[in-house]
Order: sequence, then structure tokens, then C-alpha cells
Amino acid sequence: MRKVYQYVFILSLFTLDLTAQDKFPFQNLALTIEQRVDDLVSRMTIEEKISQLMDSAPAIERLGIPEYNWWNESLHGVARAGYATVFPQSISIASSWDKQLVLEVANAISDEARAKHHEYLRRGQHGMYQGLTFWSPNVNIFRDPRWGRGHETYGEDPYLTGQLGLNYVKGLQGTDSKYLKVVATAKHYAVHSGPEPSRHEFNANVSDIDLYETYLPAFKTLVKEGNVYSVMGAYNRFRGESCSASPFLFNILRNEWGFKGYIVSDCGAVTDIWKYHKITPDAATASALSVKEGLDLECGSSYKSLKEALDRKLLSETDIDITLKRLFTARFKLGMFDPDEIVPYAQIPYSVNNNAANDYLARKASQKSIVLLKNQNSALPLSKKIKTIAVIGPNADDIQSLWGNYSGVPSNPVSILKGIKNKLEPNAKVLYAKGTDLAKGVPEMKVIPSIYFQNENGKQGLTGEYFDNSKWEGAPIFVRNDDNIDFHWDINTPDPRMKIGNYSVQWSGYITVPKSGIYEISDWAKPFMTVNIETGKSSGGKNNHHPRIRPQKIELEAGKKYKIEVKYQNFYGDAIAQLLWAEPKEDLFKEALETANKSDAVVLVLGLNERLEGEEMKVEADGFEGGDRTSLNLPANQEELMKAIVATGKPVTLVLINGSALSINWANDNVPAILTAGYPGQQGGNAIADVLFGDYNPAGRLPITYYKSVDQLPAFENYDMKGRTYRYFDKKPLYPFGFGLSYTTFKYSNLKIPAVVNAENNFIISVDVSNTGNYDGDEVVELYLKDEKASTARPIYQLEGFQRINLKKGESKNVSFTIIPEQLSLINKKGIRVIEPGTFKVFVGGKLPDDSKDVAIGKFEVKGKTIVLKK
Repeated sequence: MRKVYQYVFILSLFTLDLTAQDKFPFQNLALTIEQRVDDLVSRMTIEEKISQLMDSAPAIERLGIPEYNWWNESLHGVARAGYATVFPQSISIASSWDKQLVLEVANAISDEARAKHHEYLRRGQHGMYQGLTFWSPNVNIFRDPRWGRGHETYGEDPYLTGQLGLNYVKGLQGTDSKYLKVVATAKHYAVHSGPEPSRHEFNANVSDIDLYETYLPAFKTLVKEGNVYSVMGAYNRFRGESCSASPFLFNILRNEWGFKGYIVSDCGAVTDIWKYHKITPDAATASALSVKEGLDLECGSSYKSLKEALDRKLLSETDIDITLKRLFTARFKLGMFDPDEIVPYAQIPYSVNNNAANDYLARKASQKSIVLLKNQNSALPLSKKIKTIAVIGPNADDIQSLWGNYSGVPSNPVSILKGIKNKLEPNAKVLYAKGTDLAKGVPEMKVIPSIYFQNENGKQGLTGEYFDNSKWEGAPIFVRNDDNIDFHWDINTPDPRMKIGNYSVQWSGYITVPKSGIYEISDWAKPFMTVNIETGKSSGGKNNHHPRIRPQKIELEAGKKYKIEVKYQNFYGDAIAQLLWAEPKEDLFKEALETANKSDAVVLVLGLNERLEGEEMKVEADGFEGGDRTSLNLPANQEELMKAIVATGKPVTLVLINGSALSINWANDNVPAILTAGYPGQQGGNAIADVLFGDYNPAGRLPITYYKSVDQLPAFENYDMKGRTYRYFDKKPLYPFGFGLSYTTFKYSNLKIPAVVNAENNFIISVDVSNTGNYDGDEVVELYLKDEKASTARPIYQLEGFQRINLKKGESKNVSFTIIPEQLSLINKKGIRVIEPGTFKVFVGGKLPDDSKDVAIGKFEVKGKTIVLKK
């Protein structure tokens, strides 16, 4: 267990009735939050009210309201706010099937979030990625592996997603009875999972059965059980209504589920209402519609037109007051208007950020998230006495491949190559070869070394001019020679005279290259950097929304000097400035084969990363489009490398780094050992080495189905669940949902189920689990139900319980599950949620039920009349 911070509050330092010394009643701690919010809102002008309804809310100095930016991210660690612990990406930690682990990770993230926020406040900062309102977790259903943002989710199953998301929310929001630690946001509500290129205009339309049994359950769990305090609407329409202004969806959320928090739009979604969905004619009508239907906060600027909407009588000031009160209730619950001394979470020290305890937790999370897909003839674990091992592949030494999108910046990331070097004795030879790029046209970018730069005076490096404004205006406050452009200022600035969010840098000089050919130049900058290289023919290099994804190609000649100018602006913390290139390619393939032939065994590290799959991206590579995927295969160049390495005859272990399913059919037939680590986070390299060499027994399970090809799937644009996910997929997959191997074996026995259950009461199902192998290890116990006599089409199997347990070799444990009535329910043909009399088959084991005998099987009867439930 992690360290639990304890706080001592000396409440006697404060008087509860502060009306005597405070200017306004809303500052009186003796009043309820509701009374304080009512008073505050009553004192604001209509212009001030409207200004507070957008993500960047300005200060109202006359009322003592500080500036606040609502936009922050924490998908798998505090993102975009300087150094932070980077845990495994959501889809990766979902492979752990470990609710307690997710809770611990979320608690660590919210510790760092609070610590960072208060450090920013101490520095007078109130900007983007500095607040306490986080737009995580993503609990959309990963219904199709082609969706590029699927790795942000917890997988394809609504129950698994709901349980993991629930614990993530609990860890973020904390346990205090009065104050929220941070605000968690369940997104993207609802029926949203690609395609990325059409998300601003797409209309999803599914049956009530799919809506209530697949797309909504996780959101319902987070609202009703987790008390999540924020929900983000999706970009797309649902049944013709914008998900950011949907009376149907918002009625479910507020009236059927009792949601008490605030609803925020995805960024630009209100503009989509009139510009792309064509639901309304202009920004004023779209904004009025959104407010009246219950969208409280806009990420964007359309709400600036609300004054026009008021003048046109499209809505009333009362409508605006309702939304505004929800937002300020959240800020009061976060303790933003109370002294830090009485807000428990304000006491978390900044030293908690990115500390050793969280680094260890990241390693544990990565270990638990690794899934062993194949281990023919016990090829793994490898011997630590190995003399020479080759580590080959584009993901072997690429730290960016350790995490997915929406990540923070780890201070000491461990690549797979480094992890293997850390594991073996000093006299062991660890050889490395990249072998190929991630995909054709997607090169690995590295910081340009200082030796290739020269300033105007002929000295090595570049002239850096540093300005105390964001537009390079006036004279720089200082000028210096920088060796190269490779800076991470974290939440600091290059100089104490500069303020976060309001400085700029310009570098100038000359660049030479070691050999002639096509160079690819790009930047890794937050938030903005431009590059210009004068060749006499053209200029190259420019800022990307997705850095390192689309570098500028430019032909350069060895021995020539080219003038270069690089301009950097800073608008918020997490300041990074790096100038990168990919040199003309050597024969990487030949080098990899030579490296393999020198070794006793090969660890081949292939797969994907966030440069190929993600949010609304421009990727020029076969098999990828707009951030989504058009093929489930490995990139062709990686497939070619794999076949050549296997052909050497060396023992090969395939390590996959990936955020979505891969159709590795050839590998499954020809490679003896395969594991997937997902996007494993900052300690991924050490965790993978732990598994490869037997210091950790893998127990992860797939949270998604690995299909043999896209040919097994319906059209991507079709949101109907028929033919998708393990629940409705009737063909044979490559690897099924819930699948994962171990170095040991387990046996299930003594399954106990009531023969007849009362559908109005909870009941217990239990089973004995024994470790019958030669290793200690974890087992994920999975419980599935199959409704055999339903009046409507039902899932083939339905996950309704899971527990991760640890068993020493030879040890047995009894595992029990409590089944609640709603888990037996369905949406009938009339669109009503009911529990019908009938027969349920029960399967309990370490995997999805199949034809093998290592799953405990039983059944129970539900008798009596049909029972009607709320949806």
C-alpha cells in the first residue's frame, strides 16, 4: 500500500462566523455551500456571469474571484504540467483487471495534481493545465479496434469499464466528506468511439438495447456509485441531437441517474452544433440551446455570444444562473474559496510529485498490466545467465512508445532496452539494433547534436535570445550561446525574470549535416515552436499539433552551412523545447540481421505508439488514417523484419507495445513466446524485463478481443453491437477477451450457486481456486453469465464479476462474488428494463468460456413473474 498522507487541522485558528472580517457573505464559512454560491452569483453582472461559463474564466477582482482555467488532463498521470509520474495508459492498466491497483494509481495521480496546483498558485499562476478539474477518465466502449483513441479507454466490456472507471474516479475525487480532492470527468457522453475524421459531424443511432446494455452502463456506474462530479459531452450527434445539447441524454443523466455535478463540452463541440451538425443557424442559437438543455461549461468561445442570445430572448438570465451555480458549487467543493489550512488536500507537499514511491507504483502497475499471449514449450522466462542477447525493433529504445496520448513527462523513463540491461549481469552482452522505422514514413526523431550547429561568430551552438513576453517583442532580457535546443524547464522558466506563460525564445545561427540526403526536421515543443531552414530552394520545418508525427522533409548537402531560425513561445507550464531530426537512413535491416546472428536469443520489440494511433491525427502511413486504423496488422516493414529475424533460427520473444488489437497471425504461428505490454508507462522497460526473466509472473488479461483481421468486423461507422466484442462476436478470434497466460497453472473447483434465486435479492456465487503449478503468481478470476431463455437477443457471454488474487504455489483460496438483481436484467423489445424468469448458466475461470475443461460451470433458475426495473 502507498503512503497515506495524514493531516492535522487546527480549526481553532479560525472562527466559523467570518462575516465581521469578510467583505461578502459568500466568504462566510458558517454558511452552506448552496447559500454561499447563491450569494456569489447574485452579485455578478450578466457580462461577468457569461465570462465564467467558458473553460478560461477570467478573474472578477471586485468580488475577489481569481482567474480559473477548467482544462486539465490526467488520463494516466497528470498531463501537460511538467514532470509527473507516467503510469500505464488506460487500456494497459485495464489489462491488470485490478480494481485496487486502479484506485491506488488514481490516488497517486490526484496527490500530484493537488501538489502541482498549489505550487502554481504560490507562483501566481492560474492557467491551462494548472487547475483541479480533470477531464478523465474516458469510459467510452472500445467497440472497434480501428478507433485511434481506444487506448484511452478501459476496453470493450461495459462492466469491466464501469468497475475500473469507478475506482479511478474514487481515487481522483478523494474520501473527504466536505471537499473534493479533484474533480473527475466521465467522457465522452455518449455513444462515441470514432471514426476520428468525422467526429464533428457524425450521427450515431443505435437501438435501446445497445444504448442501455453497452454504451451507457459505465457512465451510469460512475454517476450513481462514484458520484463523479463532471461529465463531458461528445462531439457527435446521437439520434440527431448534439451530445453537448441533448435533452434525451441529459434527461437520463440528471433525472434518471440523479447526476448533481456539471456538464462540460468537448473542445469546440458547441461550434460544431451550428457549423457542422447544422442543428442551429449560428453561435448564439447553438449556445442558447446548450445552456437551456443543461451544458454548464463550454470548452471554446461560442458562449461569448450568450449576450446576443439574451438580447434576442433565446434564453433568460435564470437559465444562465442555473449553469453558473453548478460551476461555482464545484469550485467551492474544491476549497477554492476557503483557507488552505482547513482544506485537507491543500496540505499535500510538492515533494510528492514524481517521487520514488510513485515510481515504484508505476513499475507495479506495469508488471500487473503485461499479458502473456503465447509461451510455447515454456520458452519464457529467459535465463539471466544468458551470455549475449539482442534487443531489436523500433520500440526497443524509444521512450515515447512507453506511453499513449494525454501523458505527462517522466523524469527517468526506462526503455525496454534499458530495462533488459538493468536486469542482466555486467558481463552479459546486450546488443541493440533498431531494424526499421515504426512505419514507412514515420521515422524516429532525435535531438540534433550540438556539433552540427554554429552561431554567427563561428562558435559551436546557436545564439539564444530570451524575451520576457510571448511575442519576441523589444530587446531580449539576455542573450547567450546554447549548445543545441534540448530544454525541459518543467514548471519553471529559463530565468527568474520570466513568468510562466509569458515568455519567448529565438535561436539563430547555422546548421550543417554529416551526410547528404533527405532530412526530416521537427520539434517537440509545448506549446508552440516554429523552425525555418533556408536552403536557397525552400524553407523547412514547422510546428505540429502532434509533435514528431509529421516532420518536414528537407534535402541538405554535407559540407554546406544553412541559416536556421527557431522561435519558441510559452503560454503555460510544462515548457519543452527540442529541435529534432531523422538523418538519411542507413541499412537498418542488415544491421538487425547481423545483430541477431551474434546473439543467443532475440527480444523483438514491435507494435505501435501514439504517433500512429490517437486523436484526430494526420498520419501518412499505410494502415492508418486520421488517427484511426484501416488495418489491424503490424506495419508491413515491421512484419518483414519479424519474419527475417525468425528466419535466423535464433530463439525469439516478441514484445508488443500497442494500444489496440493487432492481427499478429503469422507471429502466433511462428514465434514461440509473445507478450503485450500495451503502453506501459515510465517503468515499462523494467517491468517487461521482470517478466521476461522470471522475476514477475505475468497475470494480465486482454480487455479487448484480438481479431484475425478487419474482415471479421462490421463497418467501422456502424455503431450496432452485432458482430462486435466478445459479447456478440460469433467467429473465432486470434486471442479472446479475458485471455492471458501465466508461468504457473490454476484449478477451479467446488463452485457453489443457489439452484433458484430470488430476482429481488442479492445472492452469492463462490469457487475454490488452487495454484497447481511451480510458480507463485496472480490469477484473475472471471465470472460470466449466459442468459439461456431471454425474450430478446442476449450477449453470448456477459462478464459480471472479476477478482485478481495472489496464490503461492500449492495454495488455495475461496473466491466469492455478490450478484445484484440488475445484473440479471435486460432491455426487452418494448425498451423496458426487466428481469425475466429463466435459466442462467454460470462460468467461473481464468478466461472467457471455451471448449476446454478448466472453467467451473453451473446454472441457476430465476422463477416468478417478470420484474420491471428503472433503466
